[in-house]
Amino acid sequence: MPTDQQQPAFVLVRPQMGENIGAAARAMWNFGLDRMRVVNPRDGWPSERAVAMASGAGRLLDEARLCDGTAAALEGCSFVFATTARARGLTKPIFSPEGAMALAAEKIAAGEQVAVLFGPERAGLENDDIARANAIINVPVNPEFASLNLAQSVLLMGYEWQRAKGHIAAQRMEMIKTDWAGHQEIEALSAHYEERLEEAGFFFPHPKAEGMKINLRNMWSRMALTRADVQMLHGIMRQMVRWKERGKG
Repeated sequence: MPTDQQQPAFVLVRPQMGENIGAAARAMWNFGLDRMRVVNPRDGWPSERAVAMASGAGRLLDEARLCDGTAAALEGCSFVFATTARARGLTKPIFSPEGAMALAAEKIAAGEQVAVLFGPERAGLENDDIARANAIINVPVNPEFASLNLAQSVLLMGYEWQRAKGHIAAQRMEMIKTDWAGHQEIEALSAHYEERLEEAGFFFPHPKAEGMKINLRNMWSRMALTRADVQMLHGIMRQMVRWKERGKG
């Protein structure tokens, strides 16, 4: 059964190879998308090659809606994007993948049904297909080699859909069996180093000592240290002091 997640429908128009349909299904399911519509696949339907290529995403092929034309595939949709790499002489708003999926997320959240058209591998969508769309999605690729593989295009749109839904963070930190060090822990580390460095005669000459201590404290406060980092730095200093004391003996 399809998931109950709100999402756009991805419409593959006259795809030529079963392998590419399967790869597109796999790309969709990578991002939790499972509304596939297939228009007049060249090699017939169902496709054993598509199933083999889909791997764990075969369910999408079983549940895909097979349509006999682009108009039929767009029934029930209130807004349609068409992916194309070339200008087609049609006056339409043109979106980047990021902008298109951001708008799709807004419309779907408002209760609208959105579809994205993907054309055949060899030549892409025809003008008759694009004329049915409300807007165009254009990927800023190398103009001397603008053609994207069908699955690549689907994967790109799926990724941008996830970004638009806020499911992809620009950066994150994996905390493995530790937490960030707190202010008191950083203060204790700073005091430990300052004390030992004072004993070692590091803060010299005397007129510059206070400024050197401030710089050292500032350095600790700038560093994003985990509790494990703090423990290790304490251990390093303790071991250096022990080693120095053994040398005296």
